[in-house]
Amino acid sequence: MPQNLPGSPLPGPLPEWFPRGVALLRDPALNKGSAFSQRERDMLGLCGLLPPHVSTQEEQVERVLGNFRRIDSPLERYIMLQALQDRNEALFYRVIMENPDETMPVIYTPTVGLACQQYGHIYRSPRGLYVSAADRGKVSSVLRNWPYRDARIIVVTDGERILGLGDLGASGMGIPIGKLALYTSCAGVHPRRCLPVMFDVGTNNESLLEDPLYLGLRQRRVTGAEYDELMAEFLEATQEVFPGIAVQFEDFANHNAFRLLQEYRDRIPCFNDDIQGTAAVTVSGVLSALRASGGALSDQTFLFLGAGEAARGIADLLTTAMMDAGMDELSARQRCWMVDSRGLVVRSRIALAEHKRPYAHEHPPVESFTEAVEILRPTAIIGVGAVANAFTREVIETMTRLNERPIVFALSNPTSKSECTAEEAYAWSDGKALFASGSPFDPVEIEGRRFVPRQGNNSYVFPGVGLGAVTVQASRITDSMFMAAARALADSVDAADLEQGSLYPSLHRVREVSLQIAVAVARIAFAEDLAGIPEPADLEAMMREQMYDPAYVSYVG
Repeated sequence: MPQNLPGSPLPGPLPEWFPRGVALLRDPALNKGSAFSQRERDMLGLCGLLPPHVSTQEEQVERVLGNFRRIDSPLERYIMLQALQDRNEALFYRVIMENPDETMPVIYTPTVGLACQQYGHIYRSPRGLYVSAADRGKVSSVLRNWPYRDARIIVVTDGERILGLGDLGASGMGIPIGKLALYTSCAGVHPRRCLPVMFDVGTNNESLLEDPLYLGLRQRRVTGAEYDELMAEFLEATQEVFPGIAVQFEDFANHNAFRLLQEYRDRIPCFNDDIQGTAAVTVSGVLSALRASGGALSDQTFLFLGAGEAARGIADLLTTAMMDAGMDELSARQRCWMVDSRGLVVRSRIALAEHKRPYAHEHPPVESFTEAVEILRPTAIIGVGAVANAFTREVIETMTRLNERPIVFALSNPTSKSECTAEEAYAWSDGKALFASGSPFDPVEIEGRRFVPRQGNNSYVFPGVGLGAVTVQASRITDSMFMAAARALADSVDAADLEQGSLYPSLHRVREVSLQIAVAVARIAFAEDLAGIPEPADLEAMMREQMYDPAYVSYVG
C-alpha cells in the first residue's frame, strides 16, 4: 500500500486503495478510532460504526493512560499496549512519546524479557516477518510479502541470547518489535520504515520445544555452514528487496555476533546494537561521570564483569576514546580488564576465545571479581555479564575506599539480572557512587540527598544512529559514527542532571537528543564519503523534517 511519509495528510482526493468502513477501522496505520470527524464518518462509511462523540487524540490518550494505570501486572500492561499498537498506531506512539518513563520500561526492558518468555502464551496477532530455516532458497520471496516497500531499517534476531535470559528461539520476536517501537518513539523513524525480523533456525531450549504453545520451528538450532548460508541468503535478499536498508543485529550469541558483524560490516549498512550501541551509551555515561568527578579519561582503569559482546564493544570504544585523548592503542587497551566465569581474563589462559584476546593482559590468574577489584584497583566497574547481585557490599565499599567517586555501572538486564540496585550502590558508597543501570530504578534518598539514577539504555543511541544513517542513505555504519553518538549524548547531559546523579538526560528529552545524534552520525557519513545524498545546507532542519509525528491527519477536505 502506498504511504505518504512522514505522517502528513494525503494530498488531493483519496486514492483507490484507501480503505473504507470496517476495513479502515482495522488498519492500525490509518485508524483513528473515535477521533474520526463527522465528515470523515460520512465520507468513509463509518457512520454507526463508532460512538457518536468525536474524541480528540488528547481524550483518547487520557482514556488509555487511565486503563494502563489501573493494571498492576507489567505483563498485562505490555499486552494492553501491544493491542493498542495493533489497532491504532498513531495513538500508541502518542502515548509512548508523552509518557516515556511509564511506558518504555513496558514496551522494552525490563518487561519485554518476560513478554518474550511468555510469547507463545500471550500471542494475539502477527507483527513483523519470520524468516525460518524452512525458507531456504526462497527468502527473497518471503521478504516481498512485507506490504510496505519503503522499509529502511531491519532489526533481526535469531533469539539465541535474548537479554540475559538465553535461548528463547522464535519467542525472541518481542525484541525486534520493541526495538523498532523505540526507533519511532525516540527518534521519529516512521513506522512504515521499520521491519522486525525473526531469523528462526530452531532452539536448543528444551522447555520451549516441549511447550505445545511455542510458535517457532520445533527443532534444535541449525549451525555451521547451513546457518551461514541461510544468513547470507537473508542479508543478500534484504538489499535486493529493500535496496540500501540498514540491518541491526540484535541478541545473537557471542559465537555468531562478532563474526557476523565482522563479515558484513563493510558490505552492507549494518551494526550490532549489543556490541556497538551498548558501547556508545556506556562510553557516554563514562564521559558524563568524569564531568561530575573532574577525572581524566586517561587516568581511568575499567574492570568489566562479563567478557562477551557488550564488554568487548565497550572496551573497544573506550580504547578509541582514550586514543583520541592522546594515549597509544596498547596503553589504552591495558586500561581495560575483564572477568568472566573463569576469573580474570589473562594472557596465559588456555583456549581463550578470540574476542577476548585483545583484553587478555599479562597477570597471574585471579579467581573472583571481588579479588580482582582489590588487586587491580579500578576506577570503574561495569557489569555486563548478567550475574545478579555480583556487585556486593564488599565490592562497592572497596571501590569507595579506592576512589573518591567510584563509577559503578550495573548494566545487565532485565532487573532480575542487575549486578546491584541503585539504592545499594548509593547506600554502600555513602552517596559517592556515579551510578548507571541497564534497568530502571526509582530515585533514592541518602542522608537528605536525592539521587535520580538513569538507565544506560541503548534507546538513547540506536534510534538516533538509525535516523541519521537512513536519512542520508549511508552505505555503511561505522565505529566513528558510534563515537560521535556517544559524545553527542554526553553533551546533552546538563549540570542539573549531574547534580542529582543522573549521567543521562531525561527520557522526556530523548527525541531532541536523538535528533542531535542523528545529525552527528550524518556528518560522519558525509565526512567519510558514505552518504548517498548531497549534503544539505541545513542538515538539522532536513533531519527534523524526516521525524514522524503521530498527530492525526484529516482524510477528507
